[in-house]
Amino acid sequence: MSRIEDEQQKLMGKVYLVGAGPGDPGLVTIKAKGLLECADVVIYDALVSEPVLAMINPLAEKINAGKRKGQHSLLQEETTELLLEKARGHAVVVRLKGGDPFIFGRGGEEMEELVQAGVTVEVVPGITSGIAAPAYAGIPLTHRLYSSSVTFVTGHEAAGKYRPAVNWQAVALGSETIVIYMGIHNLGYIVDELTKAGLSTETPIALVRWGTRPEQEELIGELGTIIEEVEKVGFRAPAIVVIGSVVKMHSILN
Repeated sequence: MSRIEDEQQKLMGKVYLVGAGPGDPGLVTIKAKGLLECADVVIYDALVSEPVLAMINPLAEKINAGKRKGQHSLLQEETTELLLEKARGHAVVVRLKGGDPFIFGRGGEEMEELVQAGVTVEVVPGITSGIAAPAYAGIPLTHRLYSSSVTFVTGHEAAGKYRPAVNWQAVALGSETIVIYMGIHNLGYIVDELTKAGLSTETPIALVRWGTRPEQEELIGELGTIIEEVEKVGFRAPAIVVIGSVVKMHSILN
């Protein structure tokens, strides 16, 4: 490393990949709250709730880099370049991501690119929606009578984004509770794959939209009829999908 490069490295700030949790501000970690309160720049995603955004230092620069289906957002490469740019001129740069950065949040990709560019990065884990949303709906993902295994899987498999492709047959046969992120848009295909793999059409399924927030709503049904129910009530993303016998606990614990 040359002297000029060494001096540039010393002037480089630090990027924090921070999990904002699923929406309830009470679920934000103490460390995440402290960083938001002292940040110079915060680059946040679309699913970060307003109460969490309200924790940000009022003097900080706030940039919305949110990615939502069908809406314009920064490309991944543009987000990484923006983080690099802000790290060159600010001491504390927070990349605020809904849920946990390393659970279907592309945090690993962003961190890898930043580290390769010579930026110091620290990860602050957050509570992921795949755990919190079912809990707020009264659905324990494990239960001694119903489930001793859980699989977390993405339901969004757009080309070039998530590889390898999900082996739905293996998922159906390998776990008693299935938790699907970003599964609403492809739910018909997913249900078809799971039933072809052997899951009964009477298997309980729950959809939890805006989990942990005041506007949380749930749709409870069975694999064989859930698509019809979704269309009937106009149930939309973002939502977590839970499949398995543990969904039976919803009527008791909710």
